[in-house]
Amino acid sequence: MIIDFHTHIFNDELAPKARAALIKNSHGAYRHCTDMTRNGLLSYMNAHGIDKSVVLSIATKPSQVAKINAWASTVNDDRLITFGAAYPMWEGWKADVDDVVARGFKGIKLHPEYQKFTVDDESVFPFYEYAFSKGLIILWHAGYDPIGTPPYRSNPRRFAALADRFDGGKMVIAHLGGQEQWVETSEYLVGKNVYMDTSMATKYCPKDLFEYIVTRHGADRILFASDSPWSDTAEAAEMIRSCAFTEEDKEKILHGTAEKLLGI
Repeated sequence: MIIDFHTHIFNDELAPKARAALIKNSHGAYRHCTDMTRNGLLSYMNAHGIDKSVVLSIATKPSQVAKINAWASTVNDDRLITFGAAYPMWEGWKADVDDVVARGFKGIKLHPEYQKFTVDDESVFPFYEYAFSKGLIILWHAGYDPIGTPPYRSNPRRFAALADRFDGGKMVIAHLGGQEQWVETSEYLVGKNVYMDTSMATKYCPKDLFEYIVTRHGADRILFASDSPWSDTAEAAEMIRSCAFTEEDKEKILHGTAEKLLGI
C-alpha cells in the first residue's frame, strides 16, 4: 500500500491557469506528472499503484479560503483525503479553522512564503494553539521555494523551537524538515516530536543524508510524500524501496505512519 501525503490539484477550470502560473513562477524548475485535476491525479494513481493521496490547498489571501474549502469538500473521499485551507494572518482565522473542522477535514496546509508569515512568529501562535486544540494536523511548507528569496520564512531551527513550544500538536514538516536545508534538519530537527514528509527530498536530498535523517528520526514519524505533480510519486516510492531501511520501516514510511496519523 502507498499513501502519498503531499499532492496538489485544482478544479478543472482553474487547473490549466494554475499550472501555467506555477511553472512560470518557478522559472521552469519542475516538470509536472499530472494535469493537476482530480481525474488527472486519480488516473496517475491508478496507473502507478498509489492507493491514497492527501490533497493540499493553499489560500494566498483570506478571500480564497471559503471557496477552496467548499471545493475541497467535493473531492474529499476514500482515496483523496483533502486538507483544508486557512489564512493565519487575518482577523477571521478562527472561522477558517472552525470551517475546516465542520467539513471533517483532518488538517490544514500552511505555506509561509505564499502567505508571508514567519513560522515561529508569536503572533501566529494563537492560530496554532486553536487548530491543535481541535485535533487538526498542521502541515507546513518548509525551506526553499522557487517563489521565495533567502532568508526563507521557515527552517529546521525555527520548526525545532515550534516542536518544543507545541509538543503534542500534530505537526508535519514538509520536504524532510526543509527543502535544501537537510544538514540543518539533521542538526536541529531530528528527534523532535514532529512528523516529516519526504516530498522532494527523495529526489533532491543526497541519499546517504536522506537515510541518515530518516533512520535517526524514526520511521514512526516519517510520511511518504511526493509534492505531486512536481515530483513523480512512483519514482519517489521506488527511491524509498531502494533505501537501506528494514522492510518493516519501509512499510511504515510508505503507508503505516500515515494511516495512524490520519486515523484510517
